[in-house]
Amino acid sequence: MDLFEYQARDMFEKHGVPVLAGAVATTPEQARAAAERIGAQSGGVTVVKAQVKTGGRGKAGGVKVATSPEEAERLAGQILGMDIKGHTVGTVMIAQGAKIAEEYYFSLLLDRANRTYLAMCSKEGGMEIEQLAVERPDALAKVAVDPNVGIDEAKAREIVAAAGFDAQTGAKIVPVLQRLWDVYHDEDASLVEVNPLVQTEDGAVVALDGKVTLDGNADFRQPEHAALVDTAAADPLEALAKEKGLNYVKLDGNVGIIGNGAGLVMSTLDVVAYAGEDYTGGQAKPANFLDIGGGASAQVMTDGLHIILGDPQVKAVFVNVFGGITACDAVANGIVQALQALGGEEDKPLVVRLDGNNVAEGRRILAEFNHPLVTIEETMDGAAKKVAELAAAAS
Repeated sequence: MDLFEYQARDMFEKHGVPVLAGAVATTPEQARAAAERIGAQSGGVTVVKAQVKTGGRGKAGGVKVATSPEEAERLAGQILGMDIKGHTVGTVMIAQGAKIAEEYYFSLLLDRANRTYLAMCSKEGGMEIEQLAVERPDALAKVAVDPNVGIDEAKAREIVAAAGFDAQTGAKIVPVLQRLWDVYHDEDASLVEVNPLVQTEDGAVVALDGKVTLDGNADFRQPEHAALVDTAAADPLEALAKEKGLNYVKLDGNVGIIGNGAGLVMSTLDVVAYAGEDYTGGQAKPANFLDIGGGASAQVMTDGLHIILGDPQVKAVFVNVFGGITACDAVANGIVQALQALGGEEDKPLVVRLDGNNVAEGRRILAEFNHPLVTIEETMDGAAKKVAELAAAAS
């Protein structure tokens, strides 16, 4: 889960990372009131910052400096409702102004390739780090971090030295990196980024902007993270799937997909996309990723079909199951019971492909059930072609 900047700022403050004052507003009037409070700490200067989970806010006009509460109110009125890369701004953060002397960059992330953590640090912050990494890779220090040790004082000193900071500046940054490690470790994050990490004219080192991504796999031990979820932007079908314990991701196509096992579902997405291009001229595309796991019981199948059939974009459904631990006859019985439980809700055609353990019996059960909306296909490619044609015809 990606956090909004204001949420990252609050999390930084919780763990002792130096930050400036900030408050959120959803109306221009709230922005003015916040600027009146916060601006008193910075000579009346505040920054009005769009709160969206994407980069490039500044270039899009979503970050503006105000020199008075009245100006903050006017600027907030301009920014609220703005579209930034497909994200509509519903909230702004009013941040305390700062007199910046230098801008730096720091991030800590999961390095999956090397099975460790990676700290990246640069004396050149404020710009797009991807651009810096390509154009001047020597300006971006990369230091491996042992998960069992983290960023202690010695590792923090190694990072600032690798980035080329002088001794005086490095000494100021070291404790900040240690506190950022606390954020990463204690909050079960997969990314903590500060761009820019600044040194102000009075010599203080401050995290001026923050980005945090939390690992959803750790939600069970981070119950307070539930309050950070952006429920307004959450897809209702994804929320329902999560409630049912299903691995579901909404896509923008018209072919609903159910499979057992992430690898099989990913392959199914590919074959449906290819079939859509080959046989329908691109009129059929995957509408979702839905992995029901190894135990394709009747209840799990019912929940999965209910979610997919509830998507108005879906015109046909592809159920692709490989019988392994759960045999194909059990899967077939699950489909039958699911369709019976759904009653009149199953108003879209289903193409079912079963293979693996006890496949003959599974196909016999479905054939005997003889549901008018169910088509049985023996091969994955054949099923993909059939469901693509059905979806295209109904679109």
